[in-house]
Amino acid sequence: MNKDEKTALLIVEDDPGLQKQMRWSFDTSETVTAADREGALAQLRRYEPAVVTLDLGLPPDPDGASEGLATLEQILALAPDTKVIVVTGNQDRANAVKAVGMGAYDFYQKPFDPEVLRLVVDRAFRLHALQQENRRLQESLTAPSHGIITRDPGMLTICRNVERVAPSDATVLLLGESGTGKELFARALHRLGRRSSKRFVAINCAAIPENLLESELFGYEKGAYTGAHKQTRGKIEFADGGTFLLDEVGDLSPALQAKMLRFLQERVVERIGGREEIPVDVRIVCATHRNLKKMIGEGRFREDLYYRLSEIIIAIPPLRERQCDAALLAHTFMSKFSQQEGRSIRGFKQDALDAIEAYPWPGNVREMENCVKRAVIMAEGAHIGAADLGLEPAGAKSEPLNLRQVRDEAERTAVVKILGRVDGNIAEAAQLLGVSRPTLYDLIKRHGLKPSAVIKTSED
Repeated sequence: MNKDEKTALLIVEDDPGLQKQMRWSFDTSETVTAADREGALAQLRRYEPAVVTLDLGLPPDPDGASEGLATLEQILALAPDTKVIVVTGNQDRANAVKAVGMGAYDFYQKPFDPEVLRLVVDRAFRLHALQQENRRLQESLTAPSHGIITRDPGMLTICRNVERVAPSDATVLLLGESGTGKELFARALHRLGRRSSKRFVAINCAAIPENLLESELFGYEKGAYTGAHKQTRGKIEFADGGTFLLDEVGDLSPALQAKMLRFLQERVVERIGGREEIPVDVRIVCATHRNLKKMIGEGRFREDLYYRLSEIIIAIPPLRERQCDAALLAHTFMSKFSQQEGRSIRGFKQDALDAIEAYPWPGNVREMENCVKRAVIMAEGAHIGAADLGLEPAGAKSEPLNLRQVRDEAERTAVVKILGRVDGNIAEAAQLLGVSRPTLYDLIKRHGLKPSAVIKTSED
């Protein structure tokens, strides 16, 4: 069992005798009890139990299920991974079924049989442990199948969305600043989809002069214009059966927007100078750093084309908004370019790491890749400094690099925030933080917080 695995069991039961009997029936490292909804939520916050047994008949409605169902709803809202086993009377099967529909793991009907209930609880613990282990494994990945290096929760969610979207033929619009990796995501959509054995073809609308872009997209017939010495297929036709990336789609001229709209509607192309309609089976992915909705309002982009292109929209955040990814990417690029350039670079100096974390990276991942490559080539020693990266030192104040410092800052912030929320009521603050009142007083003292006149106890 992982040392961080939650093993606590919470028994929510208002009958003291039954509560005691149940407590001694379970072989868990930590068993806690509560007799009502308020107590159950307080214990949930304090112990974060993996499994809860919940009697639906709780005060002030011991003969009904309203209070028990309300408690279930709040437990699942606070801790959706917790396995809740509802305990009901023999005549209350309908409410038990309702509880399962709300998200309870299972139900058990009284009278209490220790052996049977123990089996149900043990099974719930095993399932919870398996789900937690699976989550840890998923979170430890850096999405290598996508070519995206990240530990940022938002980026990992985007990677999972790409996996879900890839098997379909829906048109995808990738939004994001330049250098955020839009083409990498487009290639991932192709590689993970059913067209992966066919071509992936990309064209950058901003990189090709307007008078040449039409022929690049749709092709031309021999003699269509001066210099057209042979029949040439366009990039869309060339991608038949595969995936076509229309990069910087916001740079299309109005005339090409109209022609692209017709292609998306009819799925046929006409080469310049030709009369034949050529059917093309291709998956379209578009990308842009522009605000297309604003361009629509300004009359610079067709609204009907936008809705054709945006069946699914994936917004990629800039590097400055990706938690912890700057240092991760820097180390990845350092290893890559050290090998390519035959350099024995061992790592970054502390001033370099501080500078990497502090710099906003307006050019995003592309800028960082170029910056680290230059540093690997130019660095004189075995470690890269801020000067090698061409970055200014971050200054005296930087993010805490010690787990104790991180914990202390997080504790202090949480205590201040909660005390403000409850108007200084120590009892309420302790309950929301999941600690005892003496522990909260110790935290206030340890972090040098001066109790003000608004701090109260529950008796005030």
